[in-house]
Amino acid sequence: MKIEKSEKLFERAQKLIPGGVNSPVRAFKSVGGTPLFITRGEGSKIYDVDDNELIDYIGSWGPHLFGHNPPFIKEALLRAMESGTSFGAPTEIEVKMAELICELVPSVEMVRMVNSGTEATMSAIRVARGYTGKDKIIKFEGCYHGHGDFFLIKAGSGALTFGVPTSPGVTKGNAADTLLAEFNNIESVKKIVSQNKGEIAALILEPIVGNMGTVKANEDFIKELRNLCSEEKIVLIFDEVMTGFRVAQGGAQEIFGIKPDMTTFGKIIGGGLPVGAYGGKKEIMEMVSPVGPVYQAGTLSGNPLAMNAGFAALSYIKNNPSIYDELERKSARLANGIINACKYVGKNFQLNRVGSMMTLFFTEEPVYDFKTAIKSDTNLFGKFFHSMLSRGIYLPPAQFEALFVSTAHTNDDIDTTIKAAEESMREIL
Repeated sequence: MKIEKSEKLFERAQKLIPGGVNSPVRAFKSVGGTPLFITRGEGSKIYDVDDNELIDYIGSWGPHLFGHNPPFIKEALLRAMESGTSFGAPTEIEVKMAELICELVPSVEMVRMVNSGTEATMSAIRVARGYTGKDKIIKFEGCYHGHGDFFLIKAGSGALTFGVPTSPGVTKGNAADTLLAEFNNIESVKKIVSQNKGEIAALILEPIVGNMGTVKANEDFIKELRNLCSEEKIVLIFDEVMTGFRVAQGGAQEIFGIKPDMTTFGKIIGGGLPVGAYGGKKEIMEMVSPVGPVYQAGTLSGNPLAMNAGFAALSYIKNNPSIYDELERKSARLANGIINACKYVGKNFQLNRVGSMMTLFFTEEPVYDFKTAIKSDTNLFGKFFHSMLSRGIYLPPAQFEALFVSTAHTNDDIDTTIKAAEESMREIL
């Protein structure tokens, strides 16, 4: 596999861009080596500057439900561009998008468009604080909600305590208002709530985690969270930036049969373009300016390009609900093939999957929270990643990320991937 042009571009990039990349995971830091610079994508494939063809299982980190460059989204974008790229004024497509999101996700009665998943989660927390008049929030170890200050918090010296900043630049004051609980452990949540009675504004979680690898919340855990938040008047926020419209038409909340108070969305609602949204109960969302006192704004929010691409994507989902059956079949085929490849070499690895999201963990223990996830052998994953890459399979370059299957992946793509996994397992073990 040739990577000469990527190496030269990466060398140039490192002189001008921190780490040579505009988002950290792209740097291949956790797996080693040189990141590939991509020139185009079509269907299930991407192509780099060295003309390598790769079967892609990142899909721009989830939003490419239909593969790269699907014709119906491209056509929507071309039509939108003929009218203009941005106005900073209301457009009809924003209204149509809001109507469609509220129709497909019943818990969302009002929605505000923003420009990224991070902006959506930050805004949702601010609104929840304004609505409740309380300051503290609960988040879970291993759940990632973007790079907002009050999300970049890790556990303190003792379990279930005030968090401490993960990143320089995050103040101790921010950390003091963020309480860390253990995912899938309802007792840890109850203890925090008891110790901070009447002070907690919101509880935010990924109901299906994608950022410590794919980890699904336990059904009883989610139900008890819903009941606890209702009893304690805590705003329950589902971060569905990754799972919204990916795991089901109504997102993870459809799978669980649970209605959160607020939901955040990501780039699927922009057909893969930079966009996000947050929404929820009308009484909560009416706290947002200009109706209410909680200020949040965005010059490019509701950008017509993203809205037209997103409307095309969500309309396709609405009119073709069978795509989730198709994704399930393809994803099960891939997962079973990888599991058999692991068994072939006699190793008990873990593969977690929910619909078209999955992660192969290099650990012999079941993975159900952050502590079990980090027992994975990241060095072995790095070897597996590069072995698969050399065979034309592009996986997420980090053990603790989910891979994504799209409707564009063919049976031949999946069979090629399974064969590569068998060969890679034999090579690295």
